[in-house]
Amino acid sequence: MDAHTITLGLAPELIALRRELHQHPEVGLHLPQTQARVLQELADLGLEITTGTALSSVTAVLRGTSPLRPATDAPAVLLRADMDGLSVHEDNDLSYRSKFDGKMHACGHDLHTTMLIGAAKVLAAHRDELAGDVVLMFQPGEELHDGAAVMVKEGVLEAAGRRVDAAFAMHVFSDRRELGTFSSRPGTIMSAADTLNVRVVGRGGHSSAPYRAVDPVTIAAEMIVALQNFVTRRFDVFDPVIIGVGAIAGGDMAAPNAIPESVRFSASVRSWSAESQEKWQAGVRTLLAGIAAGHQASVEVDVVEGYPATITDHNETAFVAQTAAKLFGASRYVNMANPLSCSEDFSRVLAEVPGSFVVLSAGDIADGDETPPDNHSPRVLFDDSVLPDGAALYAQLAFDRLAQLAEHRP
Repeated sequence: MDAHTITLGLAPELIALRRELHQHPEVGLHLPQTQARVLQELADLGLEITTGTALSSVTAVLRGTSPLRPATDAPAVLLRADMDGLSVHEDNDLSYRSKFDGKMHACGHDLHTTMLIGAAKVLAAHRDELAGDVVLMFQPGEELHDGAAVMVKEGVLEAAGRRVDAAFAMHVFSDRRELGTFSSRPGTIMSAADTLNVRVVGRGGHSSAPYRAVDPVTIAAEMIVALQNFVTRRFDVFDPVIIGVGAIAGGDMAAPNAIPESVRFSASVRSWSAESQEKWQAGVRTLLAGIAAGHQASVEVDVVEGYPATITDHNETAFVAQTAAKLFGASRYVNMANPLSCSEDFSRVLAEVPGSFVVLSAGDIADGDETPPDNHSPRVLFDDSVLPDGAALYAQLAFDRLAQLAEHRP
């Protein structure tokens, strides 16, 4: 099967669907309109479809009927597309711009959904050549809602009747490489993302007599600086931790002569291994407690765990590179030298089964912009020309991986 030749013929259909989805973004775990549209596209493909209980997910199982399919323990491969948008107000002059104020497909999930639907149509048309089963995972809530964890809990990995053998996801980026380039890397490809919330409690007073108070403002400032020394002096530069304080609050702007009782600050923390993630979470409490005690203050430290690091399987990532080169030529795939500092809840799937995560460069430039705006920008644009390519890679990954797995079944 040459998936790319087939998906090129689907290009007008895919572009129309993507633009329709782009106009109707939904945010979070509950995407009823998007779910309904996906179900409509899959309705005639002969799939076994279930929907989520705690979220508006769609899980569809495509059963292959090839003579090469093992009679028992047939292999299964999972393909994931996230469907949710962002709480961003679109600032693009497009005929298909978002119809909803304050909501936008600023991260390209409308492309992912469209590409996976395209792959489903290709695979369904060639089910008699499929040597196993394909699980199509249409996921809400990737943006901060951990929808993948919910779907794993609800059984997406066992939807075919047994745990999938491999899993693949794709994500468009606006600013990575030349348009249409695929890239990935073995091992850690994206960081973990956690949140650090701190409350420093002192004793309020008058700024003219600070010795009679315990000033939480200066103590919080010392803590913020100490956190930067903490990550640069306690962690290997090749397994780093980044702490970025993004919010601080305390006192009253109308009373600058008053020392407040407490100050709060919050930080985003990125790490690239489970070991460093555990180490910073333990060490930060000791560090901040020591600073507080040294100033006769107290501190409350709350660590909110987000997504773990996204770690790909070496063999599955090599298979991605091989498949992309087969479809598009060796120049269209690049092995990433370094991991990214963003995070992904597909990490939940890759923590359970071997697989890989693929980046597709898809950025476009609006008039007046010199470089493509980042994902999540209200001005980000994605080029529809990548849709057939993404759909083809999804389909070919499943098709060829099932053939390999079936060949090695007893």
